[in-house]
Amino acid sequence: MLTLENRNSYRTLIDAAVLSARDQERDAIIYVASGEEAIHVSWADFQCEVARYAAALRALGIGPRDLVIIAHTQNLESIFAFWSALAVGAIPSMFPTLTEKLDPQIYMQNMSELVALSQVRLVLTTDALAPALDSHVGCAVVGSSSLSAAVGALGEAPLQIDAAQPDPAEIAFLQHSSGTTGLQKGVALSHNAVLNQLASYSDAIALSEDDVIVSWLPLYHDMGLIAGFLLPLVQGVPLVLMSPFDWVRHPALLLSAIDEFGGTLTWLPNFAYNHMARRVRERDMEGLSLAGMRMYINCSEPVRKDSHDLFQERFAALGLRPEQLAVSYAMAENTFGVTQTPPGEVPALDIVDRRALEEQRSAVPVPPDHARAAVRVSCGQPIANTAVRVLDENGASLPERRVGELAVNSDCMLSEYYRRPDLQPFQDGWYLTGDMGYMAGGEVYIIGRSKDLIINAGKNVYPQDIEAIVNEVAGVHAGRAVAFGVYDRREGTELVAVVAEVDNEDAQQRKEIGKRIRQEVARQSMVTLSYVKLVGDKWLIKTSSGKIARAANRDKWQRERDQ
Repeated sequence: MLTLENRNSYRTLIDAAVLSARDQERDAIIYVASGEEAIHVSWADFQCEVARYAAALRALGIGPRDLVIIAHTQNLESIFAFWSALAVGAIPSMFPTLTEKLDPQIYMQNMSELVALSQVRLVLTTDALAPALDSHVGCAVVGSSSLSAAVGALGEAPLQIDAAQPDPAEIAFLQHSSGTTGLQKGVALSHNAVLNQLASYSDAIALSEDDVIVSWLPLYHDMGLIAGFLLPLVQGVPLVLMSPFDWVRHPALLLSAIDEFGGTLTWLPNFAYNHMARRVRERDMEGLSLAGMRMYINCSEPVRKDSHDLFQERFAALGLRPEQLAVSYAMAENTFGVTQTPPGEVPALDIVDRRALEEQRSAVPVPPDHARAAVRVSCGQPIANTAVRVLDENGASLPERRVGELAVNSDCMLSEYYRRPDLQPFQDGWYLTGDMGYMAGGEVYIIGRSKDLIINAGKNVYPQDIEAIVNEVAGVHAGRAVAFGVYDRREGTELVAVVAEVDNEDAQQRKEIGKRIRQEVARQSMVTLSYVKLVGDKWLIKTSSGKIARAANRDKWQRERDQ
């Protein structure tokens, strides 16, 4: 396995365990789906398929440094395509496919801009999407059937992986940002950066050959791509994988897979703890055991103690223990993990004065029964070769327990935002995360997003994007709408609210405007609005510079809602 000690023996991701010649019959991937028999892919099968797909890509004219977008449903074909692109020296990038939640016109526009901006050479996608994409983007588009035909044309004889050997400092793949729009910002990660991350993060979670990773996470997000995909395949531990759409409909699928295949590690966004605790039925839990799990690792959203408590209470009868609930702070720009709580230990809780936190930006400890007590969950200490600072508005370092913007420095950072020289990610060698938090006892605590980012069910929702849509709805005063997140205890995630100023005071016509707002936001993004409030002129609060103040308007909305 790749470790901190033997890191120098690995040059590129082509040195991954599943592409080597040992343990040929061991499971590389076990693909599970509700109501169907699991598909087992051995290391030998994995290598054979990657070799065949790589030969097919070469036949399609793909070579070193070509950018290949995989806009596919989450299945084995997309996995083989990703690794085969690496094998020919190309730069793969997983991308969401078109779903019923996305407006086709907006999706095609985003894809067209991405292809032009990043100079994409090939898009691999589903048969259903291929014809439409082909007419919108300026590069080759290949559907599943055509790709299968190219693979099949190679005959039945087994092939050996004839892998390119890129410079370790070259870009290995891209992770694209996961906002509602503006998906063109590609986080470029080198082979060196990814291997450094996998070595350090494996050490932080005490990964061993006895582990089994279980994941439903989409492969176009860093949590799914790195922790739930590259980590097990590079390290040679079995990966039990399922579709995120299947998991959402059947959340017990994760628990049954853990039980059946001896799962020991899984990564989850905060909302998933609430989703499973509230949606898994009693009959789906019969006979299951979670006692063998080492860690459920909460990352990608601010971690909520009440979500952990709800999950623990719901599944304690299956052998779930508090020390199995771990936390990591992660981001695509650092490949993945920045921090990690120690295996086998309950994450530290910091009980602080809520008013001091909000008004003085200071994490002042108070007793649990204090009237303004607020509980913050530790994300752990930085992993090896990664450092975290807390900065004030002027970029100066703050002492412990002072809230500021988190900055990260490591050996697993992005090389650049791909073909975006206008975006400079570093300041004096440090990456400014845009996240607000503090440190206490050497551990990192996350408070929220400095730029009003809304985290809704694991998705990054940028309020500016929602407001732009609302401002185009007939009846809404242009530029007089605000969007913000509202944390929902039951769901364990932020819900999205919109307040918009309108002229019309007729109740029925306001109802129609509100309906159009919901429809347009749903049509043009992956976001469902939970709250829409229509108000009269001059309701919205602006800053002295004339900008709409999101936090102040959220507070005003909440006050009126609570009256």
